[in-house]
Amino acid sequence: MASKAVSSASAAPSGYGEASIRVLKGLEPVKQRPGMYTRTDNPLHIIQEVIDNAADEALAGHGRRIDLTQHTDGSITIEDDGRGIPFGLHPEEGVPVVEIVFTRLHAGGKFDKGSGGAYSFSGGLHGVGVSVTNALAKRLEVTVWREKQVARLAFEAGDVVEPVAVRPAASGDRKQGTTVRVWPDAKYFESPDLPKAELVHLLRSKAVLMPGVTVTLKQEKTGEVQTWAYKGGLRDYLMQTLNSDPLIPLFEGEQYASKAETENFAEGEGAAWCVAFTEEGAPMRESYVNLIPTVAGGTHESGLKDGLFGAIKSFIEMHSLLPKGVKLMPDDVFSRASFVLSAKVLDPQFQGQTKERLNSRDALRLVSAFVKPQLELWLNQHVEHGKKLAELVIKQAQTRQRASQKVEKRKGSGVAVLPGKLTDCESRDLLHNELFLVEGDSAGGSAKMGRNKETQAILPLRGKVLNAWEVERDLLFKNNEIHDISVAIGVDPHGPNDTPDLSNLRYGKICILSDADVDGSHIQVLLLTLFFRHFPKLVEAGNIYVARPPLFRVDAPARGKKPAAKIYALDEGELTATLDKLRKEGARENSWTISRFKGLGEMSAEQLWDTTLNPETRRLMQVAYGMFDFAATEGAINKLMGKGEAASRRELMELHGDSVEVDI
Repeated sequence: MASKAVSSASAAPSGYGEASIRVLKGLEPVKQRPGMYTRTDNPLHIIQEVIDNAADEALAGHGRRIDLTQHTDGSITIEDDGRGIPFGLHPEEGVPVVEIVFTRLHAGGKFDKGSGGAYSFSGGLHGVGVSVTNALAKRLEVTVWREKQVARLAFEAGDVVEPVAVRPAASGDRKQGTTVRVWPDAKYFESPDLPKAELVHLLRSKAVLMPGVTVTLKQEKTGEVQTWAYKGGLRDYLMQTLNSDPLIPLFEGEQYASKAETENFAEGEGAAWCVAFTEEGAPMRESYVNLIPTVAGGTHESGLKDGLFGAIKSFIEMHSLLPKGVKLMPDDVFSRASFVLSAKVLDPQFQGQTKERLNSRDALRLVSAFVKPQLELWLNQHVEHGKKLAELVIKQAQTRQRASQKVEKRKGSGVAVLPGKLTDCESRDLLHNELFLVEGDSAGGSAKMGRNKETQAILPLRGKVLNAWEVERDLLFKNNEIHDISVAIGVDPHGPNDTPDLSNLRYGKICILSDADVDGSHIQVLLLTLFFRHFPKLVEAGNIYVARPPLFRVDAPARGKKPAAKIYALDEGELTATLDKLRKEGARENSWTISRFKGLGEMSAEQLWDTTLNPETRRLMQVAYGMFDFAATEGAINKLMGKGEAASRRELMELHGDSVEVDI
């Protein structure tokens, strides 16, 4: 009977077998999931991919014009006078290069970053660009003028319908450049229309960021033509868009790394910026990386923030302008700053394919290193302007401190004595305060030295925390570590259906910081168990976080234009990806040195700040129930942590043990 049951079960159509696995080829992934590759509210982003290619030619010094035409049939044409996309056969693929550019994901001229590369600086390395434009277009036509020849080809729904045809250029033809005409396919977008204000802003910004380049927008239906060409660059643009008059003259600057500075940055990396400080009105802020608009900011904006704060704080201290009891924070400076920032980064790493936020860790150091000394010099050359700015910043700090003190007065009068091993922060502002629960005293020492004393508190934990899953709430405080955690955060243990008093909560973020190895993961699980079981309202409110320090450090040699660098990898997977990237950049095999951190205590204070504590460059994960509800999460944790669940855990390990890589 048993064998018959098994036989009939295997014969039943399960709907899942070898034939169930689909391999998406060519541009199919884009058509199946367009939202993974571009914005789908309207076609602007796929048009921007073509504009960005034209801008990259101008950025590389090979073009002076970008023209966009909106046709009456809904198509859009983008023309440039760059070098023209090569149309000869690719040496390895045996297919015309221009065809590869528009039909292959992860192919393009921007991966070659060496000294002979086509683009030293460009808008990213996702390598999908105009191939996404082609995939989501009903029709796309490309015409290239290059080396006294003209090549033309056409696509429909991403497929070639008119192969490359090459003819000699006529005497009246353009000398060089590329023209792309796109008919976006409306079925992929919520609206088929390009938002005019966003399009105008995009085109105008290209002209602003590339003085000497003329950008035009033509409307075929009305005959209207708009032209942008800026000689004054960022200053003119910022002055035209400010919402109120600046308090002091605009601070502007520009600096790029020279050959002599390549020990820290790649040659040519740097930034141009213009900053205005206003007393009222909403700040106007725009940032770009290699001409790509980063509407969600990123590490280059953090570098500007860091540089401005460092310089202004230094000026205030030098002239003894800070009233007693006032503590300055970066937001006191940044909250009244309007700016346009244009950074050049050799190998930009963006968050997501739409490139709206820069994640490159070195960009913070790059921009800050150039902005801070220039502003310090400017302020000390214009002391009266500096004092006006100092007054504004100090006023912002006093307003912030008064607001936080009002919150303090509503708190209960009974204050528990804080744990002696807690190194508290100076601020009482719940929005900014962070508590790090750190594994071990040695790591706690590095964290104390590397932290921001204003907003970051450190509570070192000795040994492994008690498994609190089945501990009665009244007996919790028998454990010293749990007692200290509860007193430090200012909230008593409670259950999921309780309404605890959160008014005494002392930190907006409570961060678990343990080693990146197996023992560290165990401590993470024990602390997460504690918070889920006995402080569930903090999990629900989003106050609990897990910090992710790196497990490896790679000391990479100089390669091409890139200087020697220290690169951190979270785990084995990131280490493998990092080494693959170094090989592609031309690094000789084993010319790098790999260090594995045995624990947080091995990191210097500076390393711990850069990788784990600095809000702009760290990796911090918020703890939430995610795809599970409370009950499902409770069941999962009970299986892992319950004393009576040994049989379930054994079954789990027998079923899935082979899929786990053991870290010994």
